Order: sequence, then C-alpha cells, then structure tokens
Amino acid sequence: MTGFASLKGQMDGYSWVWDIRSVNGRGLDIRLRLPDWIAGLEAELRKALPAAVARGNVSLALKVTREAGESGQALSPAGLERALAILAEISSRAAAAGVALAPVDAGQIAAMRGVMETGTEAEDTAPLLKALMAQLPELLGDFNRMRATEGAALAAVLSDQLDQMQALIAAAREAASARAGEQAALLRQNLARVLDNTDGADPDRVAQELALIAVKSDITEEIDRLSGHVEAARALLAADGPQGRKLDFLMQEFNREANTLCAKAQFQDLTRIGLDMKHVIDQMREQVQNVE
Repeated sequence: MTGFASLKGQMDGYSWVWDIRSVNGRGLDIRLRLPDWIAGLEAELRKALPAAVARGNVSLALKVTREAGESGQALSPAGLERALAILAEISSRAAAAGVALAPVDAGQIAAMRGVMETGTEAEDTAPLLKALMAQLPELLGDFNRMRATEGAALAAVLSDQLDQMQALIAAAREAASARAGEQAALLRQNLARVLDNTDGADPDRVAQELALIAVKSDITEEIDRLSGHVEAARALLAADGPQGRKLDFLMQEFNREANTLCAKAQFQDLTRIGLDMKHVIDQMREQVQNVE
C-alpha cells in the first residue's frame, strides 16, 4: 500500500529530516538510506519497522546535519591522496583519448568523498540515536494514518467489486436453471439418436453414461463456492490487521472456480457470465496487491 510521511527534528547542534514512503509489494522489502556514523541506528530501525508495516516496498531516508561551527572538519591526507590519484588517472585516460577536461579547483577536490574528515565517528552518538528513535513513533504514526486513508478508499473499491461478483453469481444461478431445461432435452435427443443407430446397445448403460455427462457439467458447487469466497472476502475487509496475503490467496480461488464454471458452461449466457466474472476477478487481483 502506498504511503508517505516526512518529519523534522533537532537537538544539541544536530538537525535532521526523516522521509518514509512505500509502494505496493507482495512482501515486505525495507530499504534504508542512513548516516553510517550513528552507531546502532540501522539495527534499531530494522527491528522497529516490521512492527509497523507488514507489506510493501518501504524506503526510509534520514539526513542529519550539524550546525555551522560544529562540524570539526579536517583534511584527510589519505583521502586526499586517493582523490588526487583518481583525478590523475582520469586526466591521463582523457588525454590519451584526445578529450580536454576543465580544470578542477580545490573546492571540488575537497567535496570528493573521503577528502575531508568530520570527526563524527569519534563522538558519542548514543544521545542522538535516542532522540531519533524517540521521534520514530510519530513518523510511523503519520505514515500509517496516510496508508489507512488510502486503505479505506481501497476497501470501498473492493466492496463494490464484490457486489459485482455477487450479482454475477446470482445471474449464473438463473442461467444454470435456464440451461437445465435445454440440457435435459438435448440429452434425451442424444440418447434417442444413440439407440436408433446402435444395434444391441444396453439402453440403461447408455442412459447412465449420459447422466454422468450431465453430472460433470453441473456447476452448482462452483456457484456455491464463489458465493462463499465473496463472504470470506467481505469478512477479511472488515477484519483488523494485515489481510493482503489472505486476500491474494482468495483471488486465486475465485479465479479457479470461474475457470471451471466457464469450462462446464456449454451455454452461451453462462459462458458470458463466467467471462464477466473473470474480468471482475482480474480487477480485484490488481487492487489486492495494494492491500497490506
């Protein structure tokens, strides 16, 4: 289920911005973009997030900034040496290829990764970690409220689709009843044709075979199971907690029964209803992928 939330905070010379968002996913996939110098932060977040989010591709980013005058930046000789070696290699390869490069100034070199040291790793980041984790429930609360709003709208869409399924099931019952008379007449015609063209055939045996064909084409069980699936889906929509996986499985069962109904139809109106069912089921399956 899609969602988004952003939150700002600050303490003791630090300021930060949280950003969390999610898109649809079959399982739970958590991706983090965090400062690597805050000890224990990633481990704490990976424990906390699954308790708040059960399904979806979740991306959480945190940007932490220190106030001016607090950074304590210093030149890293080793980092500078690596940067200069990289620049020399690039310049050499460019010259060999006949490519002219613009001059690089000291500011650009200083901005390269590893050239400047902030000294942050040497500091005690436990107070910052505590402040960040204390704010996390507020962030996740905002995030889940947005997802809940979308979930309510999604439930309304699915409920309408279940209403369509219920109407199609009722129409299938009526079509099956209408088919019964035609089917009985057709079976009698087939039986008479077989008996007229077969010498020595056992009429009882032939009647049994035709009756077996009638049983195999009966769709009562499929219609009853589809009705049961509709009620099960409504119950899942009304239930608390994550229901996406259960609904996803239920859509597979819907599709199985609709396929069987179409295979057994042997009646134009019933085939049309079965195809309409499959169309609605496909629409529901797409929506269910958004459900946590």
